[in-house]
Amino acid sequence: MDRSSSFPARKLEHDSGGDAAAAPSLEHWLVGFCTIRFDLEQGQVVEECYPAGALSQEEELDVAFSSFPDSMANSRASKDFGVHDTVFFFRTQRRGLPLENSISRRSSLTRSTSTLPFKAEDQDGARLSIDSEVLKKKSNEKSVGVNGTAINGLGKGGQKYLYGFVFNRQRYDAKLKRGGEQKSVLVLSELPLYCVFKPLVELLGPLYFENGVAALEQAALHMSRWPRPRFGTMMELMLGKVVIKSHLPPLHTLPPGPGASRDGFTSAMAPVSPSNRSVPQSIFHDVNLYGVFKGLLGHLWTLWELLLIGEPLLVISPTPSQCCEAVAGLISLIAPLPCSVDFRPYFTIHDPGFASLNSCTEEDRIPPMILGVTNVFFLKALKMFPHVLSVGACGSLDRKKVAGKATSQGRLQKQIQLVRRLYPANLLARKEGPLCLMGEHREALWTTHSPATKGDVQVLNRLVNAEPSLCIEESTSVVNNDALRRHFLELTTNFLAPFGPYLRASTPQEGISPFLGPPPLPPFDALTFLEALAGRGPGKFLSKRSNTHWLNLYRQFLEGPNFMPWFQRRRAVAEQEQHRLWRDACNKADVRVFLRKMTEVEVVDSFNAVERHLAEEIEVSRESGIDFNKTNAFEKITGDLKAIFEFLPKDLQELMYLNPQRAKFLHL
Repeated sequence: MDRSSSFPARKLEHDSGGDAAAAPSLEHWLVGFCTIRFDLEQGQVVEECYPAGALSQEEELDVAFSSFPDSMANSRASKDFGVHDTVFFFRTQRRGLPLENSISRRSSLTRSTSTLPFKAEDQDGARLSIDSEVLKKKSNEKSVGVNGTAINGLGKGGQKYLYGFVFNRQRYDAKLKRGGEQKSVLVLSELPLYCVFKPLVELLGPLYFENGVAALEQAALHMSRWPRPRFGTMMELMLGKVVIKSHLPPLHTLPPGPGASRDGFTSAMAPVSPSNRSVPQSIFHDVNLYGVFKGLLGHLWTLWELLLIGEPLLVISPTPSQCCEAVAGLISLIAPLPCSVDFRPYFTIHDPGFASLNSCTEEDRIPPMILGVTNVFFLKALKMFPHVLSVGACGSLDRKKVAGKATSQGRLQKQIQLVRRLYPANLLARKEGPLCLMGEHREALWTTHSPATKGDVQVLNRLVNAEPSLCIEESTSVVNNDALRRHFLELTTNFLAPFGPYLRASTPQEGISPFLGPPPLPPFDALTFLEALAGRGPGKFLSKRSNTHWLNLYRQFLEGPNFMPWFQRRRAVAEQEQHRLWRDACNKADVRVFLRKMTEVEVVDSFNAVERHLAEEIEVSRESGIDFNKTNAFEKITGDLKAIFEFLPKDLQELMYLNPQRAKFLHL
């Protein structure tokens, strides 16, 4: 990505590109910008919020408390450097109503708000009904959610989340009170586009501290010219002299919730082949798995299972940046399966959901969630979590600098040891438990889960052998990351393969009339599926990498929160694809050829199917602003409908005319 030290010197109000006509494109990307200062007497203070009123009072509090480090790891390590910058991101639930008349901010921000209107869009996602007692039993269980409400299962949609990408600067100066100050610049969005907003805030943060509010104005000006997000494609987004080149993840990889309409959502989420490596398979595909988990490589397969079945997981790291990258890396580990559990890359004690979690007892069932924290206080407060992951190097200011000074040979020896010790019997400090981190941070995994898959020694050996052949450590990390991503993508794809027959669109066979309409997809029943799978086995790829407990992993996956939303999405895509294939077959076929071979019941069914097809095409044309009456499809469909109608007995024809809508179609 190209970088520039500054924006072109232009005023927002005098630039012809900053008019109201171009500005609405901003709302498709952002909720707004914020700058927050830590005041010694008042605490966190929101200095600017652009546009004014974009956040409710509750959201301003949530954003303010999530925008600063929650531990002293950065402070202790940064005092010798004068200035220390940290980039991280958080996720919090949207709540309250946006302020229509918010507290006055700086005039330079409020002045520009009228030209950049922001709106919020919502969508209630649909949920697929599956005939399975196992799933029904699980969905009826209630648990305490992060927001303190009862949860009947995740992935229902409707709940909005706010993603905040933070550039935090800590400046140490003996002349200042308490020897320093800190301030954060935020990019806020409802879209988890890590590949866009992380580089954006990395650019915008230094520019703000150099140029002040003008940097936010210029950023808003240039972003108002951006096209709408095109999911699943490469986009080049201009920000002054800078080009942010990012491949947006496909729409179906986004967490369930707000977004496009259901029809638009399903039409845009045609499955992408995992073998197509140019298309990202996760919203966090840019996270370096090897760089984040290089000290825990032997446990990646256990972590993959925990994420797959949606188990509650507490992730603790010394710094917010390490913490949020670890959570993002874990979510990307199960790609192309979207993560439907509630995840918080950076969670603090000030989060409104902390009180409800802190009040949980051992009898309460912790809902599926991934919490990333930096404060060791959580180890005591949330000791009911069954799985705890400690990741990251303590006291590391810059991962690349520290990695460059470390010797490769020492790390290689650690990797070799990890290859030989892959299972929970050798988890670090097993008897002492996670509370040992109160004294000293070290990378480890504590879990009650019995893994069904075995660590792939061949993959780990390839990582070990690759490093000495490269001179630049960053290049080694990229190569190893690519190898890990390919392996876990293949692992997840093979795990999901047995569900293929239930998600596969069918085409009309030769001699079968397409005018009867497509048959329904095969019904899915969890118990029947497990019985059939037990008989034929998990497949060659998984058989080599799993033990005798592999069927239980499928059972846990079916009962977990990730299955239903994924199955519903893929099912909707398959149904839509099947309808498209049958419509295409109808457009190419002569209905009169099939009418001669049909029974009276089949003729009626064909009439109803073509009638539905006509109604759907008229609705789609109306939404698209197309005159359907002037298209070739209109002539073909109406001609087929009239041909079938003429083939019906007279008494049925008279009955058909009693329906006003049907009579209208017949006279088109």
